[in-house]
Amino acid sequence: MAKLHPMLMPIDAAAPFNRVRAAHLLQRGAFGGTSDEIDQVMKLGLIRAIEQLLDFPDANADEQSKTDVPDLSGISDYPRTFAERQAMLKNLSAEERNMLVQKLQAGNRQATFATIDWWMRRMTRGSYPLQEKLTLFWHGHFTTSARDERSAWLMWQQNETLRRNAAGNYRIFVKAVSRDPAMLDYLNNQQNRKGRPNENYARELMELFTLGIGNYTENDIKEAARAFTGWGHDGEEYLFRKNFHDDGQKTFFGKTGNFGGDNIIDIILARETSGDYIAGKFLKFFVGENIDPAVAHALGDILRENDYELRPLLRTLFASKLFFDAAYVGTQIKSPVQLVVGTGRIASVNKPRRVRTMQAMEAMGQVPFMPPNVRGWPGGRIWINTSTLLVRYNTAVDFIGSIDDKALVPKGIARQPIALVDYWVDRFIQRPIDEDKRQVLINQLGKNLGEKLETSGIRRMVELVVSMPEYQLC
Repeated sequence: MAKLHPMLMPIDAAAPFNRVRAAHLLQRGAFGGTSDEIDQVMKLGLIRAIEQLLDFPDANADEQSKTDVPDLSGISDYPRTFAERQAMLKNLSAEERNMLVQKLQAGNRQATFATIDWWMRRMTRGSYPLQEKLTLFWHGHFTTSARDERSAWLMWQQNETLRRNAAGNYRIFVKAVSRDPAMLDYLNNQQNRKGRPNENYARELMELFTLGIGNYTENDIKEAARAFTGWGHDGEEYLFRKNFHDDGQKTFFGKTGNFGGDNIIDIILARETSGDYIAGKFLKFFVGENIDPAVAHALGDILRENDYELRPLLRTLFASKLFFDAAYVGTQIKSPVQLVVGTGRIASVNKPRRVRTMQAMEAMGQVPFMPPNVRGWPGGRIWINTSTLLVRYNTAVDFIGSIDDKALVPKGIARQPIALVDYWVDRFIQRPIDEDKRQVLINQLGKNLGEKLETSGIRRMVELVVSMPEYQLC
């Protein structure tokens, strides 16, 4: 077993596992936690809390996934299966066919928006927040866009593939994604056939999914593309088209054989670079930017030693000194999804009352199922600029308008400015703020508590809390 990097060692058991650390675990390992959820993490302790986050079903064991599906019942012009679509188009004149295709396209747009709403609700209210956070992570890694894929149902099907494999075995995961109909469409492997290989999927498999730029050659891409010839789909099902497959000898990373796509994936994952690359993606998403490559290598060792099982990596990461290092706590810019879902969870409301979530998220630069390109969302500082910042503030403020008046006034502290400010800062920002900013909130609230409708003053104070720069970070 490889020696664990010092920054991946567990945090000092003697150090207090305080509310800031508990809140940090829920911010990064989920979408933020309510005060009650933070209390529960404190009660469990770090290790048991991590196990609870990781306690979600893999593969086909998720009963919720069998019943919790997007509600498309109100969309008359959206056939769920390709067979239904083909039946609708059968025996039509050219003019009738064109008219129906336009209706079906409009129906698919409606179905896509319904699927986005379904996932947003699941992220906000689902039983397994880490599973949904990982599904979002993989959606940005194994990128497919509804702007290019013409079937909302296939996008949902891919989303379920990401969810079922989110913390399972990465080798199995890559092979499942390689057979996913939406991915086969998005990266053109449906057109990949013997004698006319399409290299798109083979290239992105190495560049984005497993190895990173510079860790393969153009010849490796060409040979891998040959191995994936014949991989396609018929409607919602993967289909291996034997007559389209190149079954000749291929030389890939110095190995020669009659390789198919699964062989290519196995050869890739046998390379040390692959584990380091995947570990680095986890570090960037869950911890921060510019982390020592030696840490990624050590985390990659954990992945390789466990035959690409993902849970050992996640357990190590979430318990590590690195994860709780002061340089990374409260320093990550929230993605638009994190901002919207997290505010909804913490405020205990589903959506803002005035701002349409879809419009706001589009303005902020992140709509689920619609990444900008095959590289997904870059994240980081790109989330905040002069055009997005006001939308981010207004979106968070709008959630506060949906909080019930009674919920704004915790029992016992209705007319205590200091206690009220501390309560709402702890609830939303979940870590200490500068004393001068705290005092501004106290002073403002003290003036407003004399109003006839005291909840309006409290609401304005809470709106100020979620408008603070600190609330843009987690």
